Amino acid sequence: MDKNVKETGTTTVGLIYKDGVVLASERRATIGYLIESKKARKIYPIDERIAITTAGSVGDVQTIVRYLKAESSIYKFNKNKKISVRALSILLANILQENKYFPYMGQFLIGGYDENGPSIFSLDPIGGVTDGDKFYSTGSGSPMAYGVLEDGYKENMGEKDAVKLAIKAVKAAMRRDIGSGESVAVAVINKNGYRELSPEDIKSFGE
Repeated sequence: MDKNVKETGTTTVGLIYKDGVVLASERRATIGYLIESKKARKIYPIDERIAITTAGSVGDVQTIVRYLKAESSIYKFNKNKKISVRALSILLANILQENKYFPYMGQFLIGGYDENGPSIFSLDPIGGVTDGDKFYSTGSGSPMAYGVLEDGYKENMGEKDAVKLAIKAVKAAMRRDIGSGESVAVAVINKNGYRELSPEDIKSFGE
């Protein structure tokens, strides 16, 4: 394989609802103009109440996921408590910044529920962190997804409405972005923990 050809192209979204966070993505992985996988995983749990979405070069983002899972476990072992969403986000920002001259080619959303309630952070490839907004999108399809999120988001949304909006945003990107496609994956995180919706659950929303 040409070393300059990377697996790229993605749409992920994350949004805060009344009681937690919804993360969603499509499942297409591409290498140039080739659809390399139709079942690519782009949402990963880090611990019981924190997860990350990934957009970018598959090898790079999977390495980051492994780092964060390990660091989360080490933190829990040393401190006898779970790492917060903000602390994990700052940790990732530091990892990305330290490698900015040979960067990990990815964008990330870290969302979860901790003692401060639900929160979500967006990180660029060299460690820039954005927080304070109630929704974010990353990847090649994010311009289309943002249009849907801007139009449909409401403060203190219920879980069902939040999931429906996330699915709608990802599907809007899938219709126009060549790097996004196949099916939709959705995860919900709240005080009860992390859970992934089944394909049947997602289909029931009818978007």
